[in-house]
Amino acid sequence: MYYVYVLKSLKDEKLYVGSTNDLKRRLSEHNNGLNRSTKARRPFQVRYYEAYTSEYDARKREYSLKKDGKALGQLKVRISESIL
Repeated sequence: MYYVYVLKSLKDEKLYVGSTNDLKRRLSEHNNGLNRSTKARRPFQVRYYEAYTSEYDARKREYSLKKDGKALGQLKVRISESIL
């Protein structure tokens, strides 16, 4: 399985969108400072994820959430209580 995930920084309360084939490992990498782009914003909690059988579909969805403000905005509305 491939996952698109939304993390929330407990430090600055901002969201981070990513994708992986191992969600537990990836969260651990983020929280242990192994990702340069999120190192200063840790710790993180998973607030939302979607599962895909195709890596291509997961990457396409990740790209959509990162590059299309409308897609991320719609997701935020749909899961507004989960990302608080």
